[in-house]
This record gives sequence, C-alpha cells and structure tokens, in this order.
Amino acid sequence: MTTTKDKDDAGKKPLKLNRPGKLELNKTVKKGPVQQSFSHGRSKTVEVEVKRKRVYKAGDGGRMSEVVGKAAPEAEAANEENERALRASLKGLTPAEREARLRALDQAKDDKERREQEAEDRAAREAREAEERKAREAERAKQEAETDAARSEREQRETGESAPQETATPSPEEAAAAVPVEPTPEEEAHARKKEKEKELERGAKPGKLAPPRSRGEPRRRQGKLTISQALEDDEQGRERVRSMAALKRQREREKERAREALQEHKKVIREVTIPEAITVQELANRMAERGGEVVKTLMKLGVMATITQSIDADTAELVVEEFGHRSKRVSDEDVEIGIKGESDDPTKQVARAPIVTVMGHVDHGKTSLLDALRKTDVAAHEAGGITQHIGAYQIEVSSGAKITFIDTPGHAAFTEMRSRGADVTDIVVLVVAADDGVMEQTKEAISHAKAAGVPIIVAINKIDKPDADPNKVKTELLQYELVPEDMGGEIQCIPVSAISGEGLDNLEEAILLQAELLELKADPARRAQGVIVEAKLEQGRGSVATVLIKSGTLNVGDAFVAGSESGRVRALLDYRGEKVTSAGPSVPVEVLGLTGTPLAGEEFAVVDDETQAREIADFRSEKKRTAEMASQGRGTLEQMLTKIKEGEAVGVPVVIKSDVHGSLEAIQGALDKLGTEEVEARVLHAGVGGINESDVTLARASNAVIIAFNVRANAQAREMAKRDNVDIRYYSIIYNVIDDIRDAMSGHLSPEQNEKFLGYAEIRDVFNITKAGKVAGCYITEGTVKRGAKVRLLRDNVVIHDGALKTLKRFKDEVKEVQSGYECGMAFENYQDIQVGDQIECYELVETARTL
Repeated sequence: MTTTKDKDDAGKKPLKLNRPGKLELNKTVKKGPVQQSFSHGRSKTVEVEVKRKRVYKAGDGGRMSEVVGKAAPEAEAANEENERALRASLKGLTPAEREARLRALDQAKDDKERREQEAEDRAAREAREAEERKAREAERAKQEAETDAARSEREQRETGESAPQETATPSPEEAAAAVPVEPTPEEEAHARKKEKEKELERGAKPGKLAPPRSRGEPRRRQGKLTISQALEDDEQGRERVRSMAALKRQREREKERAREALQEHKKVIREVTIPEAITVQELANRMAERGGEVVKTLMKLGVMATITQSIDADTAELVVEEFGHRSKRVSDEDVEIGIKGESDDPTKQVARAPIVTVMGHVDHGKTSLLDALRKTDVAAHEAGGITQHIGAYQIEVSSGAKITFIDTPGHAAFTEMRSRGADVTDIVVLVVAADDGVMEQTKEAISHAKAAGVPIIVAINKIDKPDADPNKVKTELLQYELVPEDMGGEIQCIPVSAISGEGLDNLEEAILLQAELLELKADPARRAQGVIVEAKLEQGRGSVATVLIKSGTLNVGDAFVAGSESGRVRALLDYRGEKVTSAGPSVPVEVLGLTGTPLAGEEFAVVDDETQAREIADFRSEKKRTAEMASQGRGTLEQMLTKIKEGEAVGVPVVIKSDVHGSLEAIQGALDKLGTEEVEARVLHAGVGGINESDVTLARASNAVIIAFNVRANAQAREMAKRDNVDIRYYSIIYNVIDDIRDAMSGHLSPEQNEKFLGYAEIRDVFNITKAGKVAGCYITEGTVKRGAKVRLLRDNVVIHDGALKTLKRFKDEVKEVQSGYECGMAFENYQDIQVGDQIECYELVETARTL
C-alpha cells in the first residue's frame, strides 16, 4: 500500500552532489497499479511503489552474505513469485487487516532470520569449546603420565631394586586417547532426554524428576534419611553436603559480624543532653544506640525498665557513660534561658512615648477624661456608666508627641486589674473628683502607684460643678504623703474638666514634662517584649490579646510566648481596629494567632521559632498544673477529722463565663471575699468566651448557676438549659453579680438564734401524782410563763437543768400562759429532781435570718 510518506518521496528529486560526475543516490523501487476492493462493490486503483529486497544466503563460517550477480535474478524472481502469492492472499481484506497481516509476516521473517543467526553462532561457539576441551584433556593426560613415571622411578629407588622392570610408558597421544572425553552439551541434552523417557516408561510423574547433576557432583540421596543410613555414611567416609539454608545462615552471620565490626570501628562519641526525667527510648535515640542494648545495660545496673518507661537523670548519666558518650545535665527551667534576650544597646536606643495609667475611684470621670483627650465617646457605650475592661489607647498632641494611655476600672472588684496597670506604666494619673474627694479606691490606687515606684500626677476633675473644692482635695492628699507643688511638694495637681475641656492642655504638658525628666528610651531593633494588658475570646477570630510593647518591634509572622500560651502573629490591629504590620515600643496592639487565651498581666516575648515557643509554653503549663494540684491537696488526717467534726462549709456551685480575662478575674476575686466558714462560692469552671453545651452539662450535673458576664449562650446551649432547667443569669454590671451571689449564699446560712427572756417562777410545794410524777406548785414572781417554752431550773442561783416545759396548769385546766402574781402547776420533760425553794427561769429562742 502506498503511504503518504512514499508519495511525498516519489515527488522529490533524487539526492545528487553538486559536482558533476560524482556519486548520486537513486531509489531502487518498482512502480505498478494495484486494484483495491471495498464494501458495497466499490473499488479503486492506486499506484504502489515496492522496494527491491536484498537476497541473502548462508556463507562460509555461518555468516549470511548477500546474493548478487547471476543468482540474484533467480532469487529476485522467486521473491516476486512470493509477493504475487502474498498479494493474491491479501485480496478481499480490509486495509487494516492487510496491514496487520503484512506486519505479522515481516515479524515472522525477522524472527526466522534471528533464530538462524543464533543457531549458527551457537554451533560455531560449541565447536570452539570442543576443540579447547580436547586440548586441555590432552595436556592433563600428558602431565599425569609424566607424574606416574616419576613416581615409579622414586619407588624403585626406595626399594633398592637394581634392575627396574621395563614398563611401557604411553605416549602423550595414547594417554590423551585413554582419558575419557566429556560429552558435548548436545550429547548431555540427548542423554537427559533419554533418561526422562525411561523414567516416564517406569511410571514416574512428570515434573518430579531430580535436577540434572553437574560434572563431578555426586548423586544426591533420594527418599528419607534414617539414622542407620546416616551412621553407614559416616562409617563409609562419605561427605555429606550442607543444605542451602545452612549456607545462607552462615553468610548472614558473617555479614552481621562484619557490620558490627564496622560500627565499632566507626563509633561516634556524642554529647547527650539529659533532662531531669527521660524515657529509655528517647535516651537511646539521643545516643544513636539500639533500645534493646540500653535495656540490657539498665539490667546490668540493676534497673528493670521497659523501653517506654522513664528513668531519672542520675541513672541516665550512668548509661551514657557505659556507652562511652559524654553527658550534659540540663534542667526543665533551662528552656526559658535567653527568652528575654540581651539588654538594650544604649547606642541604638531611641526616645519612646510615655505609658500613662489613669486610676481613681469609680465615677470620678476617668474614662470621660480620656474621651476628652481622644475626642471620642467610649463612656456612652459602656454598661452602667463604668469601665469594666482595661483599655489601651495612644493619642498625638498638638506638638506631635505621642502618649499611650491605659484606662483601668475603679470598682473595688478590679483591684488586680489596677495593680497590673501600675506595674506596666511609667506615669500614674490619679483622677479625683473635686466634689467628692479622696475615696476608698483612690487610696488603693495611691498604694499601687507607690508600690510600683512610679511618679503620680493628680488630675482634679469636675471643677466645673458648683460644689467643687480643689483645695479640699489637695488637703486630703496630704494624709497619704502626696504634697502638691503649690504646698511645697513635688506632686503636680492639675484642675481639669472632662466636659468643658478646661485644663486638658496643662495635663498633657505635665505628662510630657514628667516623661522628659524620666528620659524614656527603648531599642526598637531587638526582639519584641511586652505585657498582656487584656485577653479575650472572640467568635471568628479566636483568642485575642491586647499587648503593650515595652521594647523591640513586633512584626507579623513572629513566634511568641504569652504566659503559658504560644503562637505566631497572624495579624496586628491598633487601638482604632486598623491592621498594621509592626508595632514598636509603647504601642498597644491586638495580637491574633494565639493557641489559647493567656492570663492578663503575663509577659509577652518573641522567640526564635514555634518549636521553642511550644516548649516554653508546655513547661509553664505543667508547672502551673503542678502548683494547682499541690494547692488542692487532701491535707492531713487531723485536718480531715476537724472538718468532719465541725461540719464542712456549704458551697454554692457556680459556672462563670466572661468576655475578657480581666473581668473574669475580678468576679472570682469578689466571690472569694464573700465566702465564710459556713458558706462559700464554689467555682466549678471559669473561662473566657460564650456559653456552650459543655458548660450547661456541667451545671446540670452539679446543680450550679451559670453566670454570663457580657457573653451569651449559643442556640444549642439555650435549648439544653431550657430542657434541663439550668439557670443562666446574664449580667453586664459587676455590682449585680456580687449582689445576687451574696443573696444566694445568704440563703445557705443557718439562722441566728437569740434567747428571749419570759419570766421567773418560785417553787413553793412539790406534789407526787400517780402516772404523772412530780409536779411543782409555783408562784409567778416576774414576767410570763408560756406552755412549750424553754426552762432552766436554778438552785442557789446555779443552773442544774435546762429543758422544756411539759405541762402548765391552772387548777385542773391546761393553760397557754400564766401572768405574774398568779399560781400554777408545772412539770418538766424527763426530769423529776425538783425541790421547794428552787427557781424556774422561762425563755424562748427566736431565729433571725443571717446575711453576708
């Protein structure tokens, strides 16, 4: 069939050289029409080009040679005849079938030629091998003949025979002829075939014949080996051949010994770090030794430990020395070494903004003063008109200088939050209302500022009120060793008004002047360090912490440690809620990327990588958990018996959920202060974030009340609480939380019993009545005697009995009470020892509800 390539080649000119008379390449092809038949009676005539085929025949030495000359036309005619027969056989086939048939014929022809060539090569190779084998056998026979002649001559000399016997020494040719010639591979194959046919004739199963033996190999034993046969073989001196499995095992043992020798030769001495406790497997990994060898060494030292058990540092050090390594003892606290980094380089320090904490009593206008400085209105959005979170803001004054403010709550429950604010600040602005003066939280703020050792600036607020008296405030400050400047002291007292804005410029100037005296500087080129001002859990963003940077620069992507939590900075938000890429010294930012919610007031530090951050966080978490377990110990036996004897304090179980950690801490502190020896608030769980199903399940199991401070329950939790009758109380003001818990705890207090005096009676006669016992005839000398009241029997002004009144009669009738100046009869419960002249004191117990 003519292909597209053949048609393209036919239309091209023959390849010629440019110079005339030189070699040119002509195609040796034959052209001719071919009739093609298709289905439905269709046909087509196409032009077919057929290449002239080269004819080969077997030549000398088994090689193929091309047929040329006169024999070529005859071979070519034969080929043409074959091609005509092939074309005739291809008629009536589809093009695909013809192409497949032609490919199969070509493949068969190629296979035939290859087999013929291989057979010729094999015959030539076997002929050469036979000639070489005959030469080797002749040489061997010659050497053996010479050896035999020399041995005979030596024996004759040893026996002393003068005339050796004449022996006919064979020639090398005769010796070679006498040595049997090994059969050729064809003869061996023919012999094996005959042996197989004989076995089949004897009835042997095909495939069960023994493998052919190689030359010189003894015949293998067939059947089972018995003890008698083995002994007979030993007596006859036959050599028993080792099995292949035994040879393989021997080789494996030799390889194992070689590997061990190589390892011992190239053993590396390592420095092994040993903590306070380490598992056997981890110790083996650090030494690059096998765990089984480490266990063996421990057994030699008298320590029975498995691969997963932990051992102490001393035992691990002995094991390391046994293996020839060097040990290095470390402590768990070593993970925190270098977390703070190096101290600031004085040459790289630059001026930073002062950190100012605003403190004071509740409702003295702290947040309003900050709003006036920031030109915002945060106070209007706060529940109850009080600040319940720590806020961190940064403002820029008209001169271009920046001031960072920290707003702290003023309520008594937020003592810890105010303390944290004083610890991280440079300057404290003490806000005192001009119409109210120094109050309880003002005194507490002064104590925190003095304990922190920071300078104080007093802002006398609300001077625009009619009853404002700034001089009264200054006088009251003298009681706490705060002497204003106008009275000869060093404390700056700035009168301001958050509503009218009066005195705000003076307050800013005073803050900047104090900051200039302090010479506040920091190195922004080092790793960031700061403090957690507040932390909370937000839906969609996870744990968010407000961090105040004290030194260095915090960048997005930095790995950090925040108390017992770690993470990597995913995003930074400034106090306006805008995203920033970095935060320098004295800049408050919100950090996203925490693995958990840290505690407010804990340190914040940037470390090298997340691995180090996780190690430090895990160590701190374990240390914190150990401390909590130690504080919640069972105590001694004497303490337990004392509690049983005195009665265990009644606990009011509560579950607390808050929006931020600072508020949660304040609520817990307030509840702890409410507790007494008889009743206390038992916090089952306290956390940051909304109320979920697990909180409701815990409250239902322990009959607890859920306190939700500025958070809400999700839909599933609300449905569970409604179904299980779990009380969820929502609060936004801390006053209400404390008041409700106080009322709930007061309900668990036992009522107070007070004794109320009723009257006195004198026994003038004693009557013995059958079945009733002794009855005292009395005269009421003072007050009133009531039936069912408590009585005491006095003899010579000494109480000899305290019990209850059994009967009270006037004549023969039972009466409820008897007034002074009348006579009556009285009998006591379970007491008969009464005498004339004894005095009876009558009283009753009145119960009064107690409150905290």
